[in-house]
Amino acid sequence: MTRIALSSVAAAAVLASASTAFAQTEIQFWHAMGGNLGETVNALAEGFNKSQTEYKVNPVYKGSYTEALTAAIAAFRAKQAPHIVQVFEVGTANMMAAKGAVYPVYQLMADAKEPFDPKAFIGPVYGYYSTPDGKLLSMPFNSSTPVLYWNKELMQKAGLDPNKPPKTWPELGEMAKKAVAAGAKCGFTPQWQTWTMIENYGAWHNLPYATKDNGFAGTDIELKFNDPARVKFIQMLADWTKDKTFVYGGREGKSTALFTAGDCVFHIASSGSAAGIDKALGQDKVGIGMMPYSPDVIAKPQNSIIGGATLWVLQGRPAAEYKGVAKFMSYLASTPVQAKWHQETGYVPITMAAAEATEKEGFYKKFPGREVAVQELTLNPPTANSKGLRIGNFVQIRDIVDGELENVWSGKKDAKTALDDAVKAGNDQLKRFEAANK
Repeated sequence: MTRIALSSVAAAAVLASASTAFAQTEIQFWHAMGGNLGETVNALAEGFNKSQTEYKVNPVYKGSYTEALTAAIAAFRAKQAPHIVQVFEVGTANMMAAKGAVYPVYQLMADAKEPFDPKAFIGPVYGYYSTPDGKLLSMPFNSSTPVLYWNKELMQKAGLDPNKPPKTWPELGEMAKKAVAAGAKCGFTPQWQTWTMIENYGAWHNLPYATKDNGFAGTDIELKFNDPARVKFIQMLADWTKDKTFVYGGREGKSTALFTAGDCVFHIASSGSAAGIDKALGQDKVGIGMMPYSPDVIAKPQNSIIGGATLWVLQGRPAAEYKGVAKFMSYLASTPVQAKWHQETGYVPITMAAAEATEKEGFYKKFPGREVAVQELTLNPPTANSKGLRIGNFVQIRDIVDGELENVWSGKKDAKTALDDAVKAGNDQLKRFEAANK
């Protein structure tokens, strides 16, 4: 009996030792990607987990961007924060202001002695999430920019050349009106109207969104998007609603349903929507090109700015675990992984090497237009007006702008009144943010 007992103890000790030797350090990764994108995120994590044996990344879907951020904040306060949380670009200023909560990526990579080359990233992507002196705060992940999609069949029915999209807003208006006259239910509808029609319209035309380099040079700023050019542009869209040249399809990405249903001829939407749009309409029926510009504002476009989200590393975990986080960041930024992510989703590859690898593989010849997002972002060196936006309480400000644009589309306000009111209410939000973070 004693021998059996001792043998059992010895066997248990051996098993425990083996288990300890092969135990993996788990990395918690909270994200906001559902559906097909969520499956792609799971595949990325699985790829990393199979690439080594020390660490295991556990991706957890936490709902919308806002829900994921709210959950991470609550978890951090309860000292149960995940290692990584995905935060949309409008949350950047708020994350920067969260003192003691964030482990900056540049510091993480240095501490973990993980190879890291800032120059490898696409400039506008890197710049959006960096300090003024160029230190990367969070890891770019699902970066996107708006592009123009068009329905080739609806263009043909209107007697238009499906391979010659509009380059300017007046051209888009003329084409959209012809298509509606030929039976299309809708000429043009935009996705994420605050991002595409206000923020990116400004960058594309080299117009400031706010003072102090759009917030990059300080938090004591004022909004400036009620300029004559944007007032004229928004009023033009309002006038287009009368004959369905422009149709408002709802906030965020809701309007895409109008395009994928075959109702609208033109759609400005995230480059990250490309795969879904191709799947819905058929790749041969969809064109992808650069956003139009207003020739009375600028002779040629400047560059677009990014949207999407980035990965923030949170403090509060044992120091040894962060080496695994750094390795996962390196894996995500690697050329094969970024090229695959870009090709499968339509999101922008965060490195030029991934874009070049995609081109060499012949992907852009097989899927024309998927290279447009990178072309827009790198069209010209970014200016203070087109580097990006670093705005506090940006989520609340976007809600305000959404509401005021809806007042314009419904005829309750003219464009000037609505944008003036949006700027006034938005400036109140900026003052609250500054007061709370002094």
